[in-house]
Amino acid sequence: MAKLWKNKSSSNHDDERQKVPRHVVMIMDGNGRWAKRRALPRFAGHKAGLEVVQKVVTACAERGVEALTLFAFSSENWKRPEKEVSLLMELFLTALRNELKKLTRNNVRLRVIGGIEAFSEKIQNSIEDAEKSTENNSGIVLNIAANYGGRWDILNGVKTLYQKIQAGEVKLEELNESSFNQQLAIADLPEPDLFVRTGGEKRISNFLLWQLAYTELYFTDTLWPDFNDAELDKAIEFFFSRQRRFGRTGEQVEQQVSGA
Repeated sequence: MAKLWKNKSSSNHDDERQKVPRHVVMIMDGNGRWAKRRALPRFAGHKAGLEVVQKVVTACAERGVEALTLFAFSSENWKRPEKEVSLLMELFLTALRNELKKLTRNNVRLRVIGGIEAFSEKIQNSIEDAEKSTENNSGIVLNIAANYGGRWDILNGVKTLYQKIQAGEVKLEELNESSFNQQLAIADLPEPDLFVRTGGEKRISNFLLWQLAYTELYFTDTLWPDFNDAELDKAIEFFFSRQRRFGRTGEQVEQQVSGA
């Protein structure tokens, strides 16, 4: 039986040992290699990976995670073979349409972050329908990063702030980290606590570059289609093992924990 942890609301900069990460972000890597090892086409790996997404969303919700952000399609993924990109778009569209009832039934709020204007009109309409249909759900927030890049996110934030400064809505001297952060994707959610990347690679690949500043980074060799509840629990156990200092000394953190 999977472990369950009760989450406790707290500031991101409080000591968070033995507390479930409020916001988990994941790079779902290894679909193609999983398929290749089974002498299957790469697309079979992507379909298997989609089934894992459904299970991980449920598992995170059961453990008290408030938000889950998944890197589904990066702005660099357009460089992949045209046939694979086309099949991924079809899979994305099918998932948006077929999973909507499940999301609503499970009280999941879906949002898509990234440059969605690059997608077909059908996909854009399906994204809009899914977001509207789930916007009043009060359970876990599921963010799908599609045609997303961390550099794109930061540049988009700079452009937005520039326009506000030009319009007199923001004064240059008032600009700080907080006001800049508000222009970025997922600004209304807690900062990511735990980053998980499957597939053995140890890099963040242009994912949430600004937001990952104080995130605990967990890498596993497990390929995404093989990721399950037990693997998620390993990642959360890793999170528990970390002393989150946010610039403080270890002694200061220990004193806060002990109430000294």
